[in-house]
Amino acid sequence: MMKKIIVVDDDDSIRRTFFLILHQNYQVYLAKDLKEALKHFGHAKIDLIIADLKLPGMSGLEMISQFRENGFKGEAILISAYPDLINLAELKRLSVRHFFVKPLDLRALNQSIDNLLSTKKKKKIIRAKTAFPIRLRK
Repeated sequence: MMKKIIVVDDDDSIRRTFFLILHQNYQVYLAKDLKEALKHFGHAKIDLIIADLKLPGMSGLEMISQFRENGFKGEAILISAYPDLINLAELKRLSVRHFFVKPLDLRALNQSIDNLLSTKKKKKIIRAKTAFPIRLRK
């Protein structure tokens, strides 16, 4: 059975890109916000959430937190064009072990997705290499 991934991003081109790179190996659901994501959670057992940090209505971290509070135990990846807003303590608390800075390194992202869905052994937060240094708030 194919693993199920939901991509939550308000940018249609990002959602379509994820679908194109993932649909051959995974069942991919797309959502532009929490409301659409909830519809998918209602009828599918999701294995991985990929969420943008900035979403309409609530942040990607707030959305992941809400899903965790409702029993979601799957994996999560956060993506953001705003690395200065990422809080490592919050990522750790929500078991978001991977995050990527836009523009996305699709090869590294695909490798992370494959690793997350093939094994649960990796426990540390992994940050993709970027062209500029990332300052993280603690």
